Amino acid sequence: MAISKQIDADIITAMKAKDEHRLTTLRMVKSALKNKAIDKRAELTDAEESQILTTLIKQRRESVDSFVKGNRPELAQKEREEIAMIEGYLPKEAGDEEILPVVQAAIAQLAEAGSKPGPKDMGAAMKIVQQRILANGLRADGKKLSELVKAELAK
Repeated sequence: MAISKQIDADIITAMKAKDEHRLTTLRMVKSALKNKAIDKRAELTDAEESQILTTLIKQRRESVDSFVKGNRPELAQKEREEIAMIEGYLPKEAGDEEILPVVQAAIAQLAEAGSKPGPKDMGAAMKIVQQRILANGLRADGKKLSELVKAELAK
């Protein structure tokens, strides 16, 4: 089932259960998806919907950091709950053990093209890794990816 269809169904369920926090979070997500579809003037693909949800999660994580620094634990907890709700609509995030072989294969591909890849080849390696992760239907945090690629290139 498409992400937007699942969110619509869950909004109805949240209304019936009178779960206000879940309802407002899902409506916010639906609004973000709808705004992007309007901007694009076409239906969103599953990959585009996933990208929007990833962006929303990233925004929430930044908010959590701000609230923790500002000594507002109740608001930070609310944002963490929203992150958990939104993550439920995305594929499971890949762990290091799943990402590492993809990173190593991408670096091996760069090595075949010429000399031994080094830190200067970070951009090219990241591009290949991100394409392969998307092709495998996985999801990975960009920061974690860049750390793994940097570590492998340094070897």
